[in-house]
Amino acid sequence: MALQIEWTEEARSDIRALDRPTAMHIFEGIHRYALTGEGDVKTLEGKHAGKLRLRLGSYRIFFRSDHKLLWMLAVKHRREAYR
Repeated sequence: MALQIEWTEEARSDIRALDRPTAMHIFEGIHRYALTGEGDVKTLEGKHAGKLRLRLGSYRIFFRSDHKLLWMLAVKHRREAYR
């Protein structure tokens, strides 16, 4: 069963700032995770505790999840992701 995907304003702004091929790659990765649960996902600690991270190439997608919903919180390049 696919999870529903919701976007925060920050995540929407982040994805709009990307070029189209990169944004499409990220959308495809998120969609694949929502459908299958497959992907490089890690539970974060420290100042990002409670968030999950999906790694897609050089980008990190920060999100929260419950059994029915994925909340996309931010989309950051790896060099800015953990600042």
